[in-house]
Amino acid sequence: MRPPLWSAVAAGAYGRCVRDMVGRGLRALVAAALGAATGLLAAGLLVAIGVAVPVTGGRAAPWAGAVSSALARLDRRRVEALLGPVPAGDGARALSYLAVRVPVGVFGGLLVALLAWGAGTVTVLLVGWIVGWRPIDDIEASPFNVLYLLGLAAVLAFLNLSGIVAFASADRWVAVRWLGPGTGAAYERRIAELSTARVEVVAAVDAERRRIERDLHDGVQQRLVAVGMLLGRARRLPPDDARLAALLRQAHDEAADALVELREVSWRVFPAALDAGGLPLALETVADRSPLPVALTVELGERPLGMVETVAYFVVSEAVTNAVKHASASGVEVIVRRAGDELTVRVRDDGVGGASPSGGGLTGLARRVAALDGRFRVDSPAGGPTTVEAVLPCG
Repeated sequence: MRPPLWSAVAAGAYGRCVRDMVGRGLRALVAAALGAATGLLAAGLLVAIGVAVPVTGGRAAPWAGAVSSALARLDRRRVEALLGPVPAGDGARALSYLAVRVPVGVFGGLLVALLAWGAGTVTVLLVGWIVGWRPIDDIEASPFNVLYLLGLAAVLAFLNLSGIVAFASADRWVAVRWLGPGTGAAYERRIAELSTARVEVVAAVDAERRRIERDLHDGVQQRLVAVGMLLGRARRLPPDDARLAALLRQAHDEAADALVELREVSWRVFPAALDAGGLPLALETVADRSPLPVALTVELGERPLGMVETVAYFVVSEAVTNAVKHASASGVEVIVRRAGDELTVRVRDDGVGGASPSGGGLTGLARRVAALDGRFRVDSPAGGPTTVEAVLPCG
């Protein structure tokens, strides 16, 4: 028998899955309907341009380009709002995009019209049976006919909606292909991103090295010097001196504190728990070591790559440390969830807010995330709360 907690987690995951599927289907349906409208507008515009430009001897060409760009921008907003982001392009292929949009929009409109026709037919038949007349071919409202109709309608509606969802991917691909940057521009932008990421990674490594050196010099090294001095004083005392026990006790305490600080530094370099038990165990250690209560939720499924786990760990560790040191928070919530090929890390505290994304620690995290082509966001209004979020590709 499954424990209640497991059942609650499974039910919550199933509910999220159902909501995501319904939301995706509704967005695809609305996008196809609006895309049919923009496709018809594009067809009318292309016909008008085909007539106006030859008649005016080319004088209408600037007007045609401006109107085409405006309609392409309108359709880009439709795709971005309902289907996903479209990389920015130079807008030079707006007219070509509208020419492709015509058949794509008509096909999407046919899918929506087919769904509407099926829903209307079933509705008319059911309403007719309820009021006592046979609206279609004198079909009787027998139990078999009712079950047969509902089952067939459910299967056809599922197939139609599946086609609309699949069509949405093609719709967005067309927008990305014609409204996004060309192949050369995409390569140039990618090269620039990689060059910037390389510089930022080198800077982050140097900053981390300086931080470790400072921690060792100001913390561990000073405590070891104190241990040496105390032991040196103890050696100069006779064995029966009453001060000997006190010096040895101080030396023991300093050595214990040095070990604690050395362990903290080693964890900042690389947490051994990542190799021993993976990201969940490492994050549980962060939660246990924090003086603030940390509500930890980890839903991974398949284990991510080691480099992704490392960056996710440091995002959580640094965000929790900032909440403890600077936010005056009373609690921290950590959610690490994998959905498809992305790992989302979200750390939220109830502190005073006002964290600057340009601070040393958060800048280092942003560089770590950028090195994996991830996205990093800090939301910390004055008065709180503070939310640190990283989305890491793990495909």
